[in-house]
Amino acid sequence: MAHSEQKVAIITGSATGVGAAAARQLAEHGCNVVINYTKSKDEAEQTADACRNEGAEALVYQGDVGLDESCRGMADAAIKAWGRIDYLINNAGKTKFNPYPDLAGLTADDFLDIYRVNVVGVYQMVRAVEPHMRKQGKGAVVNTSSIGAVTGIASSIPYAASKAALNLMTKSLAHVLAPEIRINTVVPGAIQTRWLKRGLGDDAYHAFIEATRKILPLQQVATAEEVAEALVWFCEGASLVTGETLIVDSGLHLGKLPLYAGGSED
Repeated sequence: MAHSEQKVAIITGSATGVGAAAARQLAEHGCNVVINYTKSKDEAEQTADACRNEGAEALVYQGDVGLDESCRGMADAAIKAWGRIDYLINNAGKTKFNPYPDLAGLTADDFLDIYRVNVVGVYQMVRAVEPHMRKQGKGAVVNTSSIGAVTGIASSIPYAASKAALNLMTKSLAHVLAPEIRINTVVPGAIQTRWLKRGLGDDAYHAFIEATRKILPLQQVATAEEVAEALVWFCEGASLVTGETLIVDSGLHLGKLPLYAGGSED
């Protein structure tokens, strides 16, 4: 087993989007990275190459975080390659796009499949890295949640519910992982990603992004890179922060300013 002087990060669901952006940013910071994917092999290899171009080492690991053997295998691969795990970003996520009024559009298996990745998968990844982080005396875990966990509105009801469960589980885990390991969650609003475009379709995606931008106090729909900055900050900084959920949504959760508070007169 090699032992790296450089820090090591595992980023689940990191072939594309926010996970890929976080991997690239950590590589820029001098971290070796594990790029994880389930289906997007070519994109995962491209992300790994981008990390190597930053001077980092990268390995690509195919695995479904809903399977405990994949989670343990990912941790083992990092330890075998570099002898340490400093950061874990739980970014892998699953949904089923379904209109909220269509209650018949979801089955029990849909719920269980989404929770298997978004909640159980996170738990299993934390469990897989915990002994390694504790052994070295320090580590940081960051989870990618969703504004749907706060507002209740997301791609589907089970997705929003799973992310609310993730937010609470972060607090539970913060108690038991301390003092060696910090764990926090980033709660993004709408993000300009391929994942969302595929879910909505091109025309609906562009209409959604523009409509969302207009109602945001900061009038800016996040890019994957901007959300990744928050994930990386929880790894590299935030030394006294644990059990926290940080909303990164251009102010969406604030809602619109009521007319009476805006100073308008009729």
